[in-house]
Amino acid sequence: MAGSLQDQLLNAGLSDAKTAKKLDKEKRKQKRTAQKSRTAVVDEVKLAAQQARDEKAARDRELNQALNAEAQRKAIEAQIVQLITQNKLDRQGGDIGFNFTSQQKIKKLYVSGLQQKLFAAGKIAIAQIAEGFELIPAEVANKIAERDHERVIFCAQETAEALDGEESDWYKDYEIPDDLMW
Repeated sequence: MAGSLQDQLLNAGLSDAKTAKKLDKEKRKQKRTAQKSRTAVVDEVKLAAQQARDEKAARDRELNQALNAEAQRKAIEAQIVQLITQNKLDRQGGDIGFNFTSQQKIKKLYVSGLQQKLFAAGKIAIAQIAEGFELIPAEVANKIAERDHERVIFCAQETAEALDGEESDWYKDYEIPDDLMW
């Protein structure tokens, strides 16, 4: 039973000797021309299989990158939520309405007098968590802003620094009199 496929087909009567010789001759001819021209015989099936493997590997890489980006985004979101929940300030007893803008809408939080002064000093900020807002220390707000700057809604420190810079530029050209009484 040992033999080539060609011998087995001949024995089974599925092929004739004339066709077998013709295929053999053509195969040798291709081999000779390939050796003369010193080019390798290109196996189209192997080439197509290699191309399919390369395309699948590229698709897999793109899918992995998308999954990694999504996982990283979820990890950052979890870090932000954890920072806000662990560091939020108590707003109990707040009786002063504090207005701020979020996504081009005016929102209002009720804060205490001390919290209002801390806002003015730039010591606390407002951060968005889910659909609500929480008061957090400015240091925590800076950490959150590093991860997602859109989550920190209001930080008076940045506004106060900008105003100080504008005021010092505005007043620098005027001389302050020595006899000014306050």
